Amino acid sequence: MVKTLTKHGNSYALVIDRAILELLQMDPERPVELTTDGNALTIRPMTEGTKGARVARSLKRVNDKHGKALKRLGE
Repeated sequence: MVKTLTKHGNSYALVIDRAILELLQMDPERPVELTTDGNALTIRPMTEGTKGARVARSLKRVNDKHGKALKRLGE
């Protein structure tokens, strides 16, 4: 399957077809892990037990609690 990137604000997005999301049991609420070897990009759904999943949960808690203040600091 060949895909192109789509402009999304100041970034670019890769649109993943619903059939692929369902096959991988992914949804917009589930964090994904991006890795690269310098030549290829791998996207995989995070599982609950991984270190990355724990970091994502922690980051979500911090953003939920302090997101407004952090945004103001970044301005």
